[in-house]
Parts: sequence; structure tokens; C-alpha cells
Amino acid sequence: MENSALALSTDMVVVLGLVGFTMAMFMLERIRADATALVVLVALGLFGIVPASRLFDGFSGNAVISLMATMVLGAGLDRTGVLNRVAVNLLRWSKGMESRLLLLGSGFAALLSAFMQNPAVTALMLPVASRLAGRTGIALSRMLLPIAAAVIMGGTLTMVGNSPLILLNDLLASANRNLPPGVAALDPLPMFAPLPIGLLLVATALAYWHFGAKRWLPDDALKGVAPARTDSYFAQTYGIAGELYELTLTADSPLVGMSVGDAEQQRDAPLFLALVTGNETRLAPPADERLWVGSVIGVMGDKQAIHDYAQKNLLRVSHRLRHFADLFNPARAGISEAVIPPTSTFVGRRPDELRLRKRAGISLLAINRENQVWREDIRRIPLRAGDLLVFHSVWTDLAQAAESRDFVVVTDYPTAEQRPHKLWWAVGIFITTMLFAFSTLVPVPLALMAGAAALLVTGVLDMDEAYQAISWKTVFLMACLIPLGWAMDSTGAANWIAQHTLARLGEGTPVWALELALGLLTALFGLVVGNVGATVIMVPMAINLALAANGNPAAFALIAALSASNNFLSASNPVLAMVAGPAGYTARDYLRTGLPLMLAYLLITVGAVNLLIPVLS
Repeated sequence: MENSALALSTDMVVVLGLVGFTMAMFMLERIRADATALVVLVALGLFGIVPASRLFDGFSGNAVISLMATMVLGAGLDRTGVLNRVAVNLLRWSKGMESRLLLLGSGFAALLSAFMQNPAVTALMLPVASRLAGRTGIALSRMLLPIAAAVIMGGTLTMVGNSPLILLNDLLASANRNLPPGVAALDPLPMFAPLPIGLLLVATALAYWHFGAKRWLPDDALKGVAPARTDSYFAQTYGIAGELYELTLTADSPLVGMSVGDAEQQRDAPLFLALVTGNETRLAPPADERLWVGSVIGVMGDKQAIHDYAQKNLLRVSHRLRHFADLFNPARAGISEAVIPPTSTFVGRRPDELRLRKRAGISLLAINRENQVWREDIRRIPLRAGDLLVFHSVWTDLAQAAESRDFVVVTDYPTAEQRPHKLWWAVGIFITTMLFAFSTLVPVPLALMAGAAALLVTGVLDMDEAYQAISWKTVFLMACLIPLGWAMDSTGAANWIAQHTLARLGEGTPVWALELALGLLTALFGLVVGNVGATVIMVPMAINLALAANGNPAAFALIAALSASNNFLSASNPVLAMVAGPAGYTARDYLRTGLPLMLAYLLITVGAVNLLIPVLS
């Protein structure tokens, strides 16, 4: 190997610098991930690394189109109530037995994640698991981690199951433009190319939990109990308990002229849930709403505390609900829990900035973060991905607000209007779409987008619902980072890293050892920068490493793409971030259950890909 081949060019230095910047920003979270990706994209254009004519091609690339289409297809299944039927059938087939319920629930989640994005499947499974927990008495903490692991493993069953595999074919096509003379072009992998590997991984996950690992799951009866099951859950977890009262302001009350927000900040103030002012009755009054003589406040709290508060503030107390009886009907309104996904626009913002009461009619009662509960002064606490929020609202208002995908409601509650009469349309379109994608009669992105269009034409979804189903933050992140992968390859930065890696390891290093090292390094990158970032950085390097070591480039690339999702330890995996709050998982729970899974994932991936080399060649 000649030293000249290892020389760094200016373009390579720039690209490697941008990779370092991306990793630093993803770790420090000083800039949002999608904003970081945009900065990197613009820098690639300004430095002339990627031509301006190609700089924004990622937004129209096959990977992004496939990603958007799978999100819309998943929304179609959700809107028609497929998941509600699944919950009923899982309960019937399992007969309430925990081991059987975990096996069936996890198996279904894995199957669903073969055709939908992992966070979307998790969002759909959270209320299903909550309903199952509520009806069986099994704690959510006993269910959600096995389901999350199955979702991650199931994403490896097809080329559209997770973002790294969706990206892979685009990165292979890009690599073909920079292959050395005489090297055969890399063919795109078919829809079910990773299926044997995925089946092994899913079977391993199911066996892992079924034959012993579930003993490591938390078994606290109050930890992760389905919130809809009993009022004692909210009382013991959040201290939210008591009876409902109506407090009427007298002319002498010091609250007259005060805003609702200021009144709530008073020491020993009860929970303010509703307000009557004049002829207007509303749940979740905005913080800037003023209290006047004759205003009636609907509150919840301990009987003695309510009477003490009323006496102190010269309020008339009525236990009989004359104004709010209908509004507080459990069939119409109540308390719920919702988790913030990593793609939410709520991340990094304070509740007082969101104005949930004014905009959505939702009262925020508490925040649960890593088993630490805040109830005081919560309006000024910046929110994070994985936070569990406790709401009080009218169910229809909650359902309408949840359509924004800024939070996922984990409480089983009466949802917004669904279209059960369109159920078989949704199922038929979904199955037909996947058959077309598998048949190769049309390209996979076209088949998926045709299925999304069919949902719109048949009325399963309307256009606004399709827009809401798409996580634009995820789309933007992927589209902006794709050119970084191109730049890694076209500038020779990936080749430079590959050559230096071989020089350090020695040219006689077995190919399987290089593959293991590649899989481990990619998994570590995924813990830091997420699976999309790890894929964009590592796949070009994997291809160049294979060429330098006389390995199979397609096999190396597939190992890198699969390993990017090998994360069972960190909340940088959105699936783990979404289940942490509802189930009350800690870092220790992830560590003791996740390390064996990561090791098994790595060994199975490398071993199975090597067995598939003749197929990939």
C-alpha cells in the first residue's frame, strides 16, 4: 500500500470535519438534530464538496419517498382501528397468560415493524399494550421492553423496515459512481434481502424474553400499570387524587382580577381543571384567563385542603357539581398520560410556551422524567424526548391534539372518529402494496407511494391526515444527511479511513474479524448519532474497507446498515425513548437486558450475512 494513497486532501479534511461536527452536535444537543443536518448540507454546498445541482437530491431520493409512504400506510391501519382488533385478539389468544401475551404481542410488533418505521410501530403499540395491561393486571413494565426489542429486530425483516435499510440502496447507487476500474457495480438489494437475518434476530429476541430474560424486567405493581385501569395509579404515582369541587368567587375574594396562572401558583392551591366565567364554561382554562366575581372554578383535591383554601381566599365551596357535572363525566373527559417522541416539536420547549390550554384545551398536571415527578412550577421546565406528561382534558380535544404527533397518548381512552367501515380497504391496500413491492414489477418507492395514493382515493385517509402522519423532522434529517454519505465516498474520505484501519489492523486480518469490528463500531456510532447518522457515515466506509480487504462490498454495507440499529442501551434509539416514560425504565434496566441483545444481534448479523454472500454477489 503506497503512502500517497493515504494522503489527505482539503476536501477530505472538510468532510471529516463535518462528520466530527455532526457527532459533537448530536451528543451535546446544543443544536437540534435536524438543524445540525441542515448546517452540514449547506456547508457541503458552500465548500463545493457536493455540486449545487445535486445538493438537494436527497429530498426527492428513493429513500425519502419510501420513508414518507410507509408512514402514510401505517396511519391508514391506525385510522381504521386495525390495532383495536389486534388488542382484542391478542387478549383472547393469550388467555391472559403473561408469557403467551408477551410472545404474541412481541411477535405482532415485529411483523408490523417489517413494513413500518420503528417509532411509528411503537406509537401504535403503546395504547395496545396499555389496554392489554389494564385488562390483565400485568404491569406495562413487564410488556413494553420485550415489545420494543421486537420492534427493533423486526425492522430488519425488509428493506423498508427501518431508516438505515431504506437508505442503503441509495448509498449503494452512490458508491457505484466512485468504484475503482474493474470492480463490478453494486446491485440494489431486493425488498426481502435481509429477511433470513431478520427472522433469526426476531426469533432470538422472542426466545430471549420467553426463556429467562423477563426475570430482569421490573415487577413493581405500580410501575407501569396501565393508567386507565385505576385512579390509584395517578394517586400513588403523581399524588393526583381527591374529589371534585366547585369554588365560586365572592366580591371580597383576593382572587378577583387575578389570572388563572397566577392563582395556580399560590401555595396549597388545588388543581384547576375548569372555569365558568359569564356564560362560558370550559375545561383547561388558559393561564391568562381572568377570574371575576361570580366565576366558578372546577378543582380537584383533598377535602380538608380544598375547604382551607376556600376559607383563606373567601370562596364558596360546593361539592355538588352544578356547572361541571357533564364536563367531568369520565366518558367525556379525564386524566391521561402521553410520552414525547424524539421527533416532537415540544422537545426543548417549555410548557408555558406551548400554551396547551389555550390552543388545545389540555391541562398539564405533572411531568415524569426518569421516575422523577414534577408537579410544582412545571410550566417552566424544558421538555425532553421520553418525558411522560400527565394531562386532564376532554377526550375529543386530546385526540385532536394527538394527531400532530407531538406526543403519543399511552392511556386507553375514547379516541377521535375512526373509520372501521374502511378497515378492509386499508388492509387490502396494505397487502397489495407489499406484494407489488416484493414482485419487483415496479420499483419499491413507486409501489409504496401507489399504496399511499390508494388510501387517499378510497377515503381511508384525507390529505391533511396524510400530511400529519409524516414525521417531517425525520424526513428532513435523512434528506439533509444523505449528501454527507455521498461526500464521504466521492472525496475519498471513506477510502482514507478504510486504508488506515487496515494499516493498523494488518493486511492479514480475517474478513470476518473486520466485519465484527465494523458492526461493533457502527453500533457505537449509532448510540451517539442515531441510526441515520451512523448509516450515512459508516456504509461508504464499509464499502471501501471491503474493497481494500478483498471482501464483499454488499455484505459489508449490509452489516453496517443492520448494525446502525443495534442499540438496546440508549435513548438515542427513539423506540427506547418512547417506552421509558410509560414503563418507568431506568438506565440500569436497559443495561442489564440490552447488552446481551446487542452482542447476539452483532454475532447473528455477521454470521448470517456471510452465509448470504453468494446471494448478495
